[in-house]
Amino acid sequence: MLGERNRIITVANQKGGVGKTTTAINLATALAAIGKKVLIVDLDPQGNASTGLGIEKQDRTVSSYDLLIGSARIERACMETDVPNLFIVPSTMDLLGVEMEIAGERNRAFRLKESLAEFFAQKFDYVLIDCPPSLNLLTINAMAAAHSVLVPLQCEFFALEGLSQLLDTVRQVRETLNPDLDIQGVVMTMYDSRNNLANQVVDDVRSYLGDKVYRTLIPRNVRVSEAPSYGKPAILYDLNCSGSQAYLRLASEVIQREKERQAA
Repeated sequence: MLGERNRIITVANQKGGVGKTTTAINLATALAAIGKKVLIVDLDPQGNASTGLGIEKQDRTVSSYDLLIGSARIERACMETDVPNLFIVPSTMDLLGVEMEIAGERNRAFRLKESLAEFFAQKFDYVLIDCPPSLNLLTINAMAAAHSVLVPLQCEFFALEGLSQLLDTVRQVRETLNPDLDIQGVVMTMYDSRNNLANQVVDDVRSYLGDKVYRTLIPRNVRVSEAPSYGKPAILYDLNCSGSQAYLRLASEVIQREKERQAA
């Protein structure tokens, strides 16, 4: 069983290019920076979260793939990063074939949940699971293992269309695999205050989901986009840029919501 203080959050959106991995990396770094012990599980075969935290491909000898096929326990896959208090289970391209490998297994949707439960009882305050940009068995494993889903949503015209599909998947997982799964929140990304459409999208999403939408808006920011190429979270690459400051505010909001949830 996971301890009460642990929180497992799946970062998911089946649409690519919405800032999902950027949000996972920088939210995790911000939480670590304010004293929380954090683990990222990279479930995306592209491995962008691993690359963005400076984990070289040749060093990913044990990965999330090994957890899902049952060839390694999570403590072997867990690696330190350059960020104090932040650890990662890296990803490799082997994940592309994992769905076929475990498709016939009765517990195929619970492989990640079982790996986490074996390992970390009281070790981490937060686990963030970075999902691929699709609603496949990897994403289902992430949702089955999580307490909640955090949805990065780009400030663009079709934002709500994709969100409806994701919320329907969350509902199905809640009904069949994980009755406690909740929406952690929706974070609006790539926001440009000068763009009238962006402001309209934010208003539409807030009217649709109310206080599930975080107050913090993540702006379009060149420094945030540059950071992964240096193998660093934006918060390490340029702490003072607008994107880094926004992720620090988002981390504070996440913690505040957790306090309110526990007090309820």
